[in-house]
Amino acid sequence: MIKRTLYFSNPTYLKVKDEQMVIEYPDDTENKSVPIEDIGVVVLDSPQITMTHVLINKLLANNAAVITTDDRHMPSGLLFPLEANTLQSERFANQIGASLPLKKQLWQQTVQAKIANQSNLLKFRGVDVEPMLYWARSVKSGDPDNYEGRAAAYYWKNLFEGYIDDAFTRGRYEDEPNNLLNYGYAVLRAVIARNLVASGLLPTLGIHHRNRYNAFCLADDIMEPYRPFVDAVVLDILISGDDCSKLTKEIKSKLLIIPAVDVIIDGKSSPLMVGAQRTTASLYDCFEGTSRKILYPTFS
Repeated sequence: MIKRTLYFSNPTYLKVKDEQMVIEYPDDTENKSVPIEDIGVVVLDSPQITMTHVLINKLLANNAAVITTDDRHMPSGLLFPLEANTLQSERFANQIGASLPLKKQLWQQTVQAKIANQSNLLKFRGVDVEPMLYWARSVKSGDPDNYEGRAAAYYWKNLFEGYIDDAFTRGRYEDEPNNLLNYGYAVLRAVIARNLVASGLLPTLGIHHRNRYNAFCLADDIMEPYRPFVDAVVLDILISGDDCSKLTKEIKSKLLIIPAVDVIIDGKSSPLMVGAQRTTASLYDCFEGTSRKILYPTFS
């Protein structure tokens, strides 16, 4: 069953009753409730939200990801359970003990899947994807030739052409629609981190990313082939003609469908949140030595 993504942007009091999240509003609006077992992601986007400690523990016990935002309403924090798998210590050991050649091979698969999905999205735009397909085929173990970077430069040059006034530059603090991409990627990152924890893995220990200040290196690795699904949502928003200069509630509501977007893995369609669980489970199989392939989605 697809887990629900809940977004709160107004003053709200959140508590637990009978295994339900109870949502109370200060303006006497009728209270609502949601079964905790149905919740996958909670986004807290108001400084006037109060959440009980009991509710926090219940959400974490059910492996829900809780996202907080800053004064710019951008995701700034992520809370997830420390224990979400019964064999966690064994799985940590296998992850930590993964050899460098294995990690390089896994990164090769990751980059190839990312470029392939980027090329499929560009193909939808009518862009020549032969260079992308060549780069995807040419990726070697560890991507020493940085085909990921070459593909990214070509991809961002062409993806939004015709829908924004100037040439697009991808960056955290650059002009829109970077604000939409940043928000969408933050939601995606939470989904991937949540599923890594559910698979008994440490989101901090990456196969490629190694920033000492990044607590989610592995999540940032594994989300790479999923990014084009976020990009497609942003592209749809641009095509619709919506004003992207600000992250309005309406824009956020469109970005928050990302966990429910359909993805295809090995010919089987499922919501992205479910597909991500298959991906992280297959990653553990690689660390364990029972498989050599990560199951990534194919954008189509």
